[in-house]
Order: sequence, then C-alpha cells, then structure tokens
Amino acid sequence: MLRSKTCLGGMVTAPHHLAAEAGAAVLREGGNAIEAMIASAATIAVVYPHMNAIGGDGFWLVSRAGKAPVGIRACGPAAGLADFDFYKSHGDAAIPTRGPRAALTVAGAIGGWAKAKELAEEFGGSLPLSRLLAPAQHHATEGVPVTVSQERLTKEKWDELKDVPGFAETFASDGLPTEGKVLKQPGLAGTFARLIEAGLDDFYRGDVARSLASGLEKAGSPVRLADLEAYRARLVEPAEANLEVGRIFNMPPPTQGVSSLMILRLFEKLKPKSAESFEHVHAAVEATKRAFILRNASLGDPDRMGDIWKDWLGDAVIDREAQRIDMQAAAPWPHPAAEGDTIWMGAIDKDGNAVSYIQSIFWEFGSGIVVPETGVLWQNRGASFTLFPGPNELGPGRLPFHTLNPAMALLSDGRTLSYGTMGGEGQPQTQAAIFTRHVLFGQDMQAAVAAPRWLLGKTWGAASTNLKLESRFDPEVIEALRNSGHDVEIVGAYEDMMGHAGMVSIAPDGVIRGATDPRADGNCSTC
Repeated sequence: MLRSKTCLGGMVTAPHHLAAEAGAAVLREGGNAIEAMIASAATIAVVYPHMNAIGGDGFWLVSRAGKAPVGIRACGPAAGLADFDFYKSHGDAAIPTRGPRAALTVAGAIGGWAKAKELAEEFGGSLPLSRLLAPAQHHATEGVPVTVSQERLTKEKWDELKDVPGFAETFASDGLPTEGKVLKQPGLAGTFARLIEAGLDDFYRGDVARSLASGLEKAGSPVRLADLEAYRARLVEPAEANLEVGRIFNMPPPTQGVSSLMILRLFEKLKPKSAESFEHVHAAVEATKRAFILRNASLGDPDRMGDIWKDWLGDAVIDREAQRIDMQAAAPWPHPAAEGDTIWMGAIDKDGNAVSYIQSIFWEFGSGIVVPETGVLWQNRGASFTLFPGPNELGPGRLPFHTLNPAMALLSDGRTLSYGTMGGEGQPQTQAAIFTRHVLFGQDMQAAVAAPRWLLGKTWGAASTNLKLESRFDPEVIEALRNSGHDVEIVGAYEDMMGHAGMVSIAPDGVIRGATDPRADGNCSTC
C-alpha cells in the first residue's frame, strides 16, 4: 500500500530529488521553510531545465505557523516595446511561441526569491544567500545527469528549438542529450556566482541584467534593460474560499488560482459520495467546465479585469453554476486551452511555517532562448497574450494570463496543507483530484497523489480537448463516463501530461506528512 512519508523536523517535496534534498539540507541546518524553498527553487532551475529556469516566473504562498498565508506575485510584465505594432512589423498574425519574439516578458522568479528572502528573515531566518544558492551553483558547475523527461522532451521539441539562439549550445552541445548523460551549465554557474557576490538585485539592476538585456536585444527580443530595471516582485493577498473542511487559498489573477478554488467549492455543492467513483470524476470534470468558462471569458491582467473574480467565489455564483451541472450527463465541450511546463514544490518546517511554490517557463524550455554568457533560459509566458481585443490582449506593462497557481489549506482539524502541481490546463484539475481524495475522502496522501488522474483539455502539446483518463481507472467508471456523454480517451498508466503533483502537511501534534508524484523524478526529503 502506498503511504506518505512522516517526520517531525521538516520536509520538502519536489519533482527532482536533488531539489528536495537541497531544501531539506537547509532545514537540517536550522533554516526555515522559506529559506529551504529558495534553495530548492534555485536547484530545480539547474537540474530540471526543461520545466523551469531562472528566466521564468514564480508564485508563492507563505504561511506562518498556521496563520493565513501571504502571496508573492513574481511574474513579469510585457516589455515596453511589446505591442501590436512590434509584431505587425515582423509579419506576425499571432505571437510566436518559440524564439526571440516569444521572449517578451520580464522574468520574475529571481525577484520573488528576493521578496521571499525578506519574509524568511521576518520569520527568523538567518542563513546567507551564499548558502541557499550553493547547491544550484554546484550542480551547474559539476553537472547533473539528464532525466528521462528531459531526454524525451528535447527530442520531441528539437525541430522547434534547435535554431533558437543559445539553445543547442547550452543543452545539446555534443548531440541530443540522453538519460544519465551529464549536463554542465558553466554560464549559469557563473550567473549564480555573480548573484551570490552581488545579491539577487543584480539580475535586474546590475551586471547580470546588462548581459541579459544585451543578449536578448541582439537575439531579437523586445525586452530591454529598462524593463528589467523597473521590475519588482509584489506581496499580494491570496484568493480565499471556505469549505466545510476548512479554508483554502490560492493566487489571485493573473493566475487561474480562482478556478482551482471554484472547482472545489462546486464539487462540495455536488456532494459525490465516494472516491474513484463515476460521481467523483464526473463532478470534478463538470465543475472544471463551469470554472473554465468564466476564466476564459474574463481572466487576464488584474489591473484591467478588476475584482470581478471575487464574485466567482461568492455563494450566488457558486449556487448558479452548481445548478447548471447535470450529475448524470456531460455538458458540451471544448473551450480553448493552454499548454504549460512548470514545477511545484512544497516545504514545511518544525515550527509549522509552510510554503507552496510554483516556478515556470510556460512551455517546455520556454522560448528556447539562452543568453550564452549567462546560461539563462528565457520563458515564453508572453505567448499567452493575444493580438486581438479581449481579457488577455497584449500591451506594454501588462501581465499575461498565468496557469500557475500554488495552493494551501488551513483545515478544520488543525492541519496546514501545502499542495500543487505542474501541468498548465491540468493544474486546477489535478489539485482537485488530490485534494478531494486526501481531504474529503480520507485517502492516504501518497495514495491520493499516485492514484489515476483525469485531464479535460489539452496539455503538453496535445491538441485534443477531450477527457483523458489514465488506464488504471476501474473499467466500470470509464464506461459510465462514456455513457454519460464524455468524450473519453484512455492514456498510459502514469502519464506526464497529468502533471507532477505533491503535498506536504503539518498536524497540531507536529507530525509532518509528505507525498511526491511517481510520474516525476522527485522525492520528499526530511530532516
């Protein structure tokens, strides 16, 4: 039987074991959960480059010993030159998804680390930045074995990426990578060395910033030094909703965190009676459809959309949307979907401080651009903007729609739960799967994360928008879903497309539990 890990001293869960170990080592040295997460975030950017990078964005939920969390919004805006005329002048009918013009937003992740470091010190943390970044610098210098997923995705996306400036020389300098082959990243090691020496601010307003701006401009990106210099990560109030089992939290717009909260509120209204049943999957999928319809119509830059999203979590909208769900029949679908490549990590320390963190470059390997002397791979998050009017219309300084949404819960039984996943369109769905199984139906945390999952819509480059089910589902459940009108496709037993999820919690007695996803290369590392 699958069982979660338990300990008392602290725990980090991550989709790569070296990132989990980097954070756990910080906890063993007396660091707090935020310091541990900075170490894990830096490390994962080195050892899992197809999923995230320091040229990407990040979102944090940070809770102090059972208190309501605060959020850190570390996503960058569109560059000052990134407007309709810029793309029209290059003959683009839509924003390219790869290459220089896909690299149109500021990378916010490092700014988020800086803001998190300030919070860590408020929580009593005292470890120097040099200690937190040391594992990342070490792995970039000495190298790290290529994972199965990096090998596969490099091969699958090679035609899209091989001619993008800096990509091949960074990730395939002597041929396509294979599992176990050692990847060294000397440029990235040098960037970490500079950040250790000069501080994280150097990424935006120092030597690193000047190198990045020069390299991006030379490649053809609209990002300039002024865009980097103007950037600051921000503390934000999380989105929040109440369930019978406790309070749940996520990130506000421009993320789809409100959709994750809506799905759980709607699911609670529908009251499925048992896990792994037709009712369980059907209710979650139909709740997803209702949440995504509102999301697709209105979600974008928070300054443009205002507070309409708060109404979506109110009783009036939840009751209305729940009444539109038929518990015997599937509603028509599809709606537009978004791809995404991301990592989620969670940490809890012995004092009950908790972190839920997500770091992303949008698609696998992002834009593909690497500024060679820095080793920094740049995201393509701005490719989610549109060049036509709507909630996510491109404009200088605007924030693009984000699939990223780290989750946290303060449960009525006294537990603090940090949970999340990667997976673009699938993130709210996987969160619903693992939360309902573990919290509402009482499954062991590890069993809930490993159990077969579903995905409505596309992710990981799949164009179809049907309902995908892992093959381990009960055949009777699969048949019932088909009979109710769902367009079902059966996929592998443990599919990457279903996301790399994780959970970590602390109970009132101090016992910490954690789970990691068998679909990834991760681990739960403990003190």
